[in-house]
Amino acid sequence: MIPETQRKTLRVVKIALVIVQVIIVVFLIRSALMDFSSAVVTNEEHMSFDKWYGNWPTVIMITVVFLFFLFFLTRPRKPKEWKGAGLTAAFFISLFTEMFGIPLTIYLLAPALGVDPKLFGMYESHLWAYLLSRTGIMSLETGVALVMVLSTGIIIFGFILLAMGWKKVYQGGSVLVTDGLYGRLRHPQYLGLILLVVAFMIMWPTILTILLAPFLIVRYILLAREEDRELEKEFGEDFRRYRERVPAFIPLKRNTS
Repeated sequence: MIPETQRKTLRVVKIALVIVQVIIVVFLIRSALMDFSSAVVTNEEHMSFDKWYGNWPTVIMITVVFLFFLFFLTRPRKPKEWKGAGLTAAFFISLFTEMFGIPLTIYLLAPALGVDPKLFGMYESHLWAYLLSRTGIMSLETGVALVMVLSTGIIIFGFILLAMGWKKVYQGGSVLVTDGLYGRLRHPQYLGLILLVVAFMIMWPTILTILLAPFLIVRYILLAREEDRELEKEFGEDFRRYRERVPAFIPLKRNTS
C-alpha cells in the first residue's frame, strides 16, 4: 500500500470513528434527557408499562450500534479476547432486551413485592430509584433523576476513556505508549469497560446483568494482567520501569522516581 493511499485510508477510519462517537453520545444524552424530562413532567402516558416495553426496533438499534462501537475500539484478536468480547456482548444484549423488550426481572420481582408487573413503567423500572422511593428515602421522580445523572455521567466518562485509549494506541503503532492518558494509568480501555458495566448496573439493574457483571469485571482485570505479561516480553526493562511508575487502573499516586 502506497503512503498516500494509506493516509487516505487512515483519514476515512478517523472520520468514521468520530461519526460513531457522536451518534453514541447523542443517543445516550437524548435518552437521558427524555427520561429526566419525563420524570419531571410526570406524564402517566410515558410511565405506561405497555408504552415502554415491547419496543424491539429500539432493542435492535441500540444493541447493534453499541456493540459495534465497543468492538471497534477494543478490537478483539486472540481467542481469549474474543471470549471476553462474547461475554460483553451477552451482557449488553440481555440488558437492552430487558430495558426495552421483555422485562424478565420485573416479571420475577413483582410477585415477590406483591405488586402487579404492569406497575413498572419507565420510572419504576429504574429499580434503584424504585427502591429509594419504596423505602421513603426520596420521591420516585427524584430517584430517577439521581440514577440517570449518575449513570449517564459514568457512561460518558467510560466512552471517553475507551476513545482516548484507542486513539493513543493507534497513533503509537508498535511502540510502547507511556505518555498522555497512558502516563496516568496503564489500562484506560479496560477501566472504561468496567465503568460502562457499573454505570448500567446503576441505571437499569437486571438479574442476568447482576450475575454477569462480576465475571465481566474479573475478565477485564485478567486480560489487563495478560496484556502486561505480553508487553513485558516485548519491551523488557522499559515496560517494567513503566509498570512500576504507572498504576493499572486507579491513578491515585504516580511514582516518578
